Amino acid sequence: MVSLVRLFLILVGVAFGFAVAAQDYPSRTVTIIVPYPAGGPTDQLARVLAPKFSDKLGQNFIVENISGGGTTIATGRVARGARDGHTLLLHNLQISANVALYPKLPFDTEKELTPVTFINQNPLVLVGRKSLEANTLPELLALMRKSQLRIAHPGTGSTGHLATSLLAKEAKVDFVGVPYRGAAPALQDILGGHVDLFFATPQSVVQSVANGSMKAYGITAKATSPQFPKVASFVDALGPKLEILYWHALFVPAGTPQGVIDKLSGVLLGVLDDPAVIKAWAETGVAPFAKDQRSPKAAQALMQSEVARWSQVVRENNIQPSE
Repeated sequence: MVSLVRLFLILVGVAFGFAVAAQDYPSRTVTIIVPYPAGGPTDQLARVLAPKFSDKLGQNFIVENISGGGTTIATGRVARGARDGHTLLLHNLQISANVALYPKLPFDTEKELTPVTFINQNPLVLVGRKSLEANTLPELLALMRKSQLRIAHPGTGSTGHLATSLLAKEAKVDFVGVPYRGAAPALQDILGGHVDLFFATPQSVVQSVANGSMKAYGITAKATSPQFPKVASFVDALGPKLEILYWHALFVPAGTPQGVIDKLSGVLLGVLDDPAVIKAWAETGVAPFAKDQRSPKAAQALMQSEVARWSQVVRENNIQPSE
């Protein structure tokens, strides 16, 4: 009996400690870890969010870029970090594919990380060098079937790599894959005419397409985009498997007090409802997640769904980290 009472008191003490920790959070500088070099879309989002967290929660929020290992180095640091909300991970769709890509990692992504909320999403746009002879998606598909084009992607298991694999399978074509260390150098080589094609985020190419320095062929959404009104939908052309939405989500180590998660979620929900943010994102083809998809519970369900989907793509296309 004594031991049971003691155990009860310990549990009460732990719960009380979590409550106090959540009430005082944040008590020092918070680090938002981005698993990519500075300058990409994930890093850019982190640098938009950091000052908004600082303003609302009264402590410094800083961004730290930790690239390498297919984003697993940064992910592992947060997964194994203190469960107090002072080290966060801002990641994207690739984290769900990594579960299948790296099954022997020293951490369990699904069990050791908790999504706070999914933040925003956008389709991908397939762009090509301006000298490519095709001008429309049907012309490009015909060209692909008679010529083996060089298609860049920003690293094994990246969203662009997954999209490339799906396109090859659904269109029944072969590519020469050209891996890069991130999207920026791949886009530079599209502009320079050194590779033929690349799946990009709309915000990274909207100006280049508008000024004619590269061509846009297809968008991985059910409908056309206001930023690319003349660009065809891959879903219409090749089917529903080509609907690909590149998303961002904020993660904390599993076991982080719920009060801390609620504080972080509250700030993010305010950002997602900010008319200025919505307008700025809309101008580049980015949309906040729908209101019914923003809770931590909804985020957990969506993460599980994305892991299942992209794990299947990894297995069916035999995508290996050594590629």
